[in-house]
Amino acid sequence: MPTAIVTGQPVPGSSLEGDLRSLGFDVRTAADSAEARNLIAAAPADARVALVDARFVGHAHALRLGLTDPRFPLSAVPGAVTAQGTARQALSRALDAQDESGGGTAVAVDSLPDRLVTALDADGTPVHRPELGSLVAAVPADPQARNEARQAVLAVDEEDVRLKSAVKSRDGFFTTFCISPYSRYLARWCARRGLTPNQVTTASLLTALIAAACAATGTRPGFVAAGLLLIASFVLDCTDGQLARYSLQYSTLGAWLDATFDRAKEYAYYAGLALGAARGGDDVWALALGAMILQTCRHVVDFSFNEANHDATANTSPTAALSDKLDSVGWTVWVRRMIVLPIGERWAMIAVLTAVTTPRITFYVLLVGCALAAAYTTAGRVLRSLTRKASRTDRAALALADLADSGPLAGAPRRLFARGLPGLAVPAVALLGGVAVVACSALTGFGGWLPVAGAVVYVLTSALAVARPLKGSLDWLVPPFFRAAEYGTVLALAARADVRGALPAAFGLVAAVAYHHYDTVYRIRGDAGAPPAWLVRAIGGQEGRTLLVTVLAALLTASQFTVALTVIAVCVALLVLVESIRFWVSAGAPAVHDEGETA
Repeated sequence: MPTAIVTGQPVPGSSLEGDLRSLGFDVRTAADSAEARNLIAAAPADARVALVDARFVGHAHALRLGLTDPRFPLSAVPGAVTAQGTARQALSRALDAQDESGGGTAVAVDSLPDRLVTALDADGTPVHRPELGSLVAAVPADPQARNEARQAVLAVDEEDVRLKSAVKSRDGFFTTFCISPYSRYLARWCARRGLTPNQVTTASLLTALIAAACAATGTRPGFVAAGLLLIASFVLDCTDGQLARYSLQYSTLGAWLDATFDRAKEYAYYAGLALGAARGGDDVWALALGAMILQTCRHVVDFSFNEANHDATANTSPTAALSDKLDSVGWTVWVRRMIVLPIGERWAMIAVLTAVTTPRITFYVLLVGCALAAAYTTAGRVLRSLTRKASRTDRAALALADLADSGPLAGAPRRLFARGLPGLAVPAVALLGGVAVVACSALTGFGGWLPVAGAVVYVLTSALAVARPLKGSLDWLVPPFFRAAEYGTVLALAARADVRGALPAAFGLVAAVAYHHYDTVYRIRGDAGAPPAWLVRAIGGQEGRTLLVTVLAALLTASQFTVALTVIAVCVALLVLVESIRFWVSAGAPAVHDEGETA
């Protein structure tokens, strides 16, 4: 149990100790810093410890935000500071510094927790300070100020603030106006009944899987039920994040579940639609796989661009300035958010089309919509990058290299190209190599060796593209070009095989590899680094897998190729899932609750 140490003389009528106990703290009192130090030392080594000034006046939710968020080792609000087990030593050093400077009494004019925060800042130790908005957190110095602070607390509807803050500030139109107005209350209902975000996330996954099963029936009632259940799954998907923010229930397992289940739900639904269409005599597996590839590549564009630029210095661009200006005009904000077809709009569109049309029409509209959205966002980001004056960091270059997913085959040629390519030649070479292997696979008959030649060229161009650190203005395009090349090659070869089961097997292989790529993204987002090098080597790297499937297509019959794709899909899935589960449920994984793309 975490420990809260109330420092200084108790204030009659204060609800502070009750608020701390309601937040799950074991409350202790300390008259001075020496007693506080003893209580800190007595607390379990891995437990959270908080110091709160006895004169604190404020909302309980302000304390919750400042003292219970598991994502930050050190956090503070006025009059209170907290440290997780990993940051206890830094807090103790700050307390020792207070004694050495003569600030040993907790009843000094200023607050001991605030002085500790000042000492931590001076030591260069990062301390998280949550945005409180209209919430009150103060340490009044006299009775009049205390009365004014209490009046300020009474003037704010704490529960209303808590509900509003549970909703993401930048959501899509459909989510903002059609889901969040009631899903926030569902989140509160779940919190009051002790449900966790992970349980809600799992319920969302199960609902989507049932929706996919309904779509797989191939009947009109099944399609209608699938559409309704998909919307219900999305409501739960919004609720889990709102519940996490409402109750600050962030966890390592929650990060993994929330980061991966959205993709699992959507892609499982694509498979369900394809199975349902097959029951009606219509083969749309190529469309389903194409939709999954397009959506995955869209996400990689987002991830790569953000990683390349989020910590860039001198990060200015006339295009970005124009975008910010447009965001100041109310209606353009919503139009721009809808154009990119975020998950809320996309799932609503899929649900409606499933219920009233056919799987083929659903996929056609989805592909056209996602292609237009991808063209819009990618063009805007290319313009920003070309007009941006920025110096990209080593961290950004490392993240792009990890996202590239280069394997052992790219290692030896990369050493031959040690000097690398200049400027815009890097993404150009990556694109040309990808086009070569996909075109060779799509435009020749199954069983030929031309795709293998294209894959050899692709291995060489892949190595050349990553021969130097990816710090160029458009180098963030390299990972999405690699994704499109690998996935597109698998799709083209499976379509050319033209036998029953080839495209479903290809769908499974791309899904397994895409999971690995999403897992890489969320590890990087959590500042935990990429998956281990042995895993990348074991599954061949993106260039190795591309070469392997072309060689198998040349050596095997179409039926044998289908079996080979299935075996590879199972092996890749087992390796990446076992390693991913090991990492995300381990104590070393970051305590985050990533919300994925804008809902």
